Amino acid sequence: MKDNSLKLAKESIVIESKAISDIIEYLDVESFSKVVDVLSTCPKIITCASGSSGIAAKKFAHSLCCIERNAQFLSPAEALHGGMGCIKKGDAVVMVSRGGKTAELLPIIEVCNKKKAILIAITENINSPLAQKAQVVVPLKIERESDKLNIMATSSFIVSVALFDAMLTAIMEETDYQLEQFALIHPGGAVGSQLNK
Repeated sequence: MKDNSLKLAKESIVIESKAISDIIEYLDVESFSKVVDVLSTCPKIITCASGSSGIAAKKFAHSLCCIERNAQFLSPAEALHGGMGCIKKGDAVVMVSRGGKTAELLPIIEVCNKKKAILIAITENINSPLAQKAQVVVPLKIERESDKLNIMATSSFIVSVALFDAMLTAIMEETDYQLEQFALIHPGGAVGSQLNK
């Protein structure tokens, strides 16, 4: 490995670490609190995003299921071909898009509003179509991506995951989620073996 490759790798870790710690400085506590309240009480949570944001959204939906919140990830491709039938009035739809104008998401935004779902936007662009049509907006602020070209979804991805993990932690407290509940639904793997001795 070239010396500069190692240098850039270490810089990537520093940049991403800073991107996560910066959340504390710009976190909109009022919006964050609204999101936690909605996700702690709504009938169903649907997460939706494309690309790397979609991977973060899919992980969030799985984590929510692990604390017994009714959640699912809706692929934008499937959404546009009938998948939006899962969205009902009063459900929460969490959409992630750094730019807030991802083409595949725009028709879904319209359907969410027509079906009177609660649209939650996670975005850096508060003037975007997503932010303008969402009921709650949680801002992202990404100083730069961590790759040398400043183009890959690196810092923005890890910040989305960190925000979702923070929401998850707060929801666990709001719903008084207990270890015994987790043990019941997690019989597999090393964790399941340890919890279900």
